[in-house]
Amino acid sequence: MSTIQIIAGSNAKAPAGTIPASAEHDVKLFQPITQKSITTHNRVVVSPMCMYSAENGSLTDFHLAHYGAWAIRGVGIIIIEATAVVPEGRISPGDSGLWNDEQIEPVKRIAALLKSQGTVPAMEISHAGRKASTAPPFLGNYTVSKEDGGWPDNVYGPSDVKFADHYPQPIPLTVEGIKHSVKTWVDAAIRADKAGIEILEIHAAHGYLLHNFLSGNSNKRTDNYGGSLENRMRFPLEVVSAVRAVWPEHKPLWVRISASDFANPEAMGEDKQGWDIYQSIVFSKELKKLGVDVIDVSSGGNISYAKYPPPSMFQVPFSEAIRTKVGIPTASVGNIRTGKDAESILKEEKADYVVIGREHLRRVAWVTDAGTELGVEVSLPKQYGWAIRRGRRTNTTKTEE
Repeated sequence: MSTIQIIAGSNAKAPAGTIPASAEHDVKLFQPITQKSITTHNRVVVSPMCMYSAENGSLTDFHLAHYGAWAIRGVGIIIIEATAVVPEGRISPGDSGLWNDEQIEPVKRIAALLKSQGTVPAMEISHAGRKASTAPPFLGNYTVSKEDGGWPDNVYGPSDVKFADHYPQPIPLTVEGIKHSVKTWVDAAIRADKAGIEILEIHAAHGYLLHNFLSGNSNKRTDNYGGSLENRMRFPLEVVSAVRAVWPEHKPLWVRISASDFANPEAMGEDKQGWDIYQSIVFSKELKKLGVDVIDVSSGGNISYAKYPPPSMFQVPFSEAIRTKVGIPTASVGNIRTGKDAESILKEEKADYVVIGREHLRRVAWVTDAGTELGVEVSLPKQYGWAIRRGRRTNTTKTEE
């Protein structure tokens, strides 16, 4: 019997990450939410975080353990890390991908494990654009040479503008190349569906290919894919439209955006020639028209000279603005550390989901910790819960001397 078969159904009675139905509470973080056919038992999302540990683009046993640990502890949605639609679309040689059918099975194995624990498996598909063929951050952000498994002469962007001096020189995509790229996003989406992914996220943030086209700071084209906002949005919208056409209608489609390049250090400042919250609102309205269900609102990553505000939840106002102005559900991300932080975002209707990255790396049991902080008892998997409950009884029982 496989590991997944053994684990499957272990939380069927009371999924981890939920509050018992008999307990009265008004904690929004632990209220279910439904998008299309997908209901999550809480509003907690693990952010897509690159581990730079795939083998030829395929996820490994490390990833099974990595994502499974959060699912066992009750996370509502786990977004599998940025998954490249083509080999040259990886950030590093260790990035995951879905550019061939052999890469489906490792994803399917992880998706099945997450589902068995009541967690919704999601995936972010991506193309690194002008930030491709670089080393993982834990080795230093340098260009990886062809001799070391990189592809510095096969890096693409909207224009020939480097991200920074130590990054590869990008080749401007031709119109034919743009059309081909759209097809690769579609093919990756089809594979994600075959692998059992329930929510698909298109990565249009953090200085990667689609963001490169959106921003005038990186897009210097003079054809129909550059110049005006309408033109700069064209390629990303073509990708979204094509993916939505093949992604099952009953499954939600998310898009992650960077709401600002932060060329202007003011949080809600204008950058009309580059990329700012006001253009992001226009873009989000177009995404809504195409059938996107949720905007995952991040920021930055597109220019090396960005000037970021103080770190404490500085991206939340972007999520609130898009949610209010566009009338679409949003996910808020960035330095959300505590249960109280997350609950305030949801209660004040600044987002519909909270997307948490680094804090989940620091505390694998963030979900139950947040419940304790908010004064509610969150269910644990039965394999853990009985031992912890027994330990509490032991600690409170008076022993004879």
